[in-house]
This record gives sequence, structure tokens and C-alpha cells, in this order.
Amino acid sequence: MNRVDIGNIEAGEGLILIAGPCVIENPDVTYQTALLLSEITARLAIPFIFKCSYDKANRSSISSFRGPGLTEGLKVLSQIKKDLNLSITTDVSCQEDIDEVAGVADLIQIPAFLCRQTDLILESAKRKPINIKKGQFLSPYDMKYVVEKAESVNGKLLITERGTSFGYNNLIVDFRAFPIMRTFGWPIIFDATHSVAYPGGAKSGGDRSFVSPLVKAAIACGADGLFMEVHPEPEKALSDGHNMVRLSEIEDILQEAKKVYSVR
Repeated sequence: MNRVDIGNIEAGEGLILIAGPCVIENPDVTYQTALLLSEITARLAIPFIFKCSYDKANRSSISSFRGPGLTEGLKVLSQIKKDLNLSITTDVSCQEDIDEVAGVADLIQIPAFLCRQTDLILESAKRKPINIKKGQFLSPYDMKYVVEKAESVNGKLLITERGTSFGYNNLIVDFRAFPIMRTFGWPIIFDATHSVAYPGGAKSGGDRSFVSPLVKAAIACGADGLFMEVHPEPEKALSDGHNMVRLSEIEDILQEAKKVYSVR
């Protein structure tokens, strides 16, 4: 298994967590969520990367909340990185953003819908380690070709499983994906919250009650880390509220995850 240095943590050595709100709603909520997550992960000795989006560019509806945009969003993430000494990740949807994002983020996320965008992958991987989310439309075997793109520029990467389209407006997790994609030699992350989403419509639904059992199953099947979107009050969240984990509940989920990881 290749190790990947991401800011002040190393992926591929033990269980890691990538977590944070779906999108920057306001600086205070984002900062406080990062602070509390850093305290929780410190108690549990889980290496932590803070995640939040500055622009949700792939929403279904033109009226969906997108975030503050590149300039203001990166200011928020920069302050969190500086004050809390955290590794940072955020997603890019266009090549024009890559240089500025790479100046702040320790890990660049490639959205699932864009995992076949060759130039986006190549230009991101030239600058920083990348986290490529497997498209809902791809088999785990097909991720080999996506991985090869990043490797062609000596890129370091994580691969994230986030469910597969199952009919209309539903996703399933094929747990065979974890041992299959581990053969590519890079750490595998499980996106526990997007995997329980019900995509489609003007605003996606979801059911966060399935997060905990899926987390344990994914780790048992070989996941090297977890990706979870977390919010203090998911009911009031402006994006992905139905599937985000409540901040007050994440410590219990992580404790269970550590137990499974320790015996697999």
C-alpha cells in the first residue's frame, strides 16, 4: 500500500477521517465544526483532514445554495488551517480554480461526476495529492484507468467509494469495491454520507440512519479511511442536510469504526 503525505497526516498507515460540512454556509459554523472535529479526533487519536466546499457547482437546481465562492471560501479555509493546524481538503470543479485551491488545500478532491475529466485530474495531481471519488456510474474495475491518469504525472492519490446508481434516485454500496480497488495500491476511503443520499429532484434526500452500519461494513471490507459530511444541525443545513451526520453523534460512530478496524 502506498503512503500519501497530506499536510500533517499520512494516509495508508491507519484509519483516517476526512470530515466537515458539505459547504461553507458561514464562517462561524464552519470554524466551530472544524474545532470540535479536531478535538474529537484528537481524543480518539484519528488523523483528521477538514473538508468543506467553497462552491457546490454540480447542484441539480439553479436555485440551490452553492457557497461563498472561491475567494471568500478559501479565506475561511485558510484561517481554519492556520488557527487549528489542520490539513485541509476541498473540491474543484474547473481547472481555473486549481492554482488558488492548491495554495490552501493539502488534498484536492475530484468530484464523482468529474472523475473522468482527464485535464482536471492531471492538473490537480501535478500540484497536490488528490482524492478521486468513484463516479456513481463506474464499476470499481474501471477506476483503474482513472488512477492511471494521476499516476502518469507521478500523482499521489486516495480513491473514494461513494455508492453506485441503483435505478432512479437511489444508491447502493457494493462492498466488493473495497478489495477490488485496494489492488490499485492506494488508500481507499469510504464516503459514508453521500452513499446514503437519494440523488435527484431539486434537492437530494437521504437517510443518515444507515451511516453507522455502512461505516462498519466498509472498514471490515478494507477501507483505509472515512469521509463524512458533518453539521451541528443537519435539519438547518443549506446543502445535503438529509444525509449529513449530526456533529454530536460522530464520536460514537468513530469509536465503533476504530473497534472494527482494530480486529479486521
